[in-house]
Amino acid sequence: MQGKGMIKVTLLRGLAGKPEDHIKAVKSLGLKKVGQSRMLPDSPVVWGNIKKASYLIKVERVEGGQA
Repeated sequence: MQGKGMIKVTLLRGLAGKPEDHIKAVKSLGLKKVGQSRMLPDSPVVWGNIKKASYLIKVERVEGGQA
């Protein structure tokens, strides 16, 4: 699941009414608005935040991405 490379995360759902720790996890990924995407390094820290709020975001692997 984890390794070198980049992943693209996209916020699919709004944060209103969600648990505070899920909101913090999404914000730590750099996502603020529905539909916003970010390219992030494929690292354990990033995956920890993704798992915490997985129902709010979409994750895609990006081949050949550079930070």
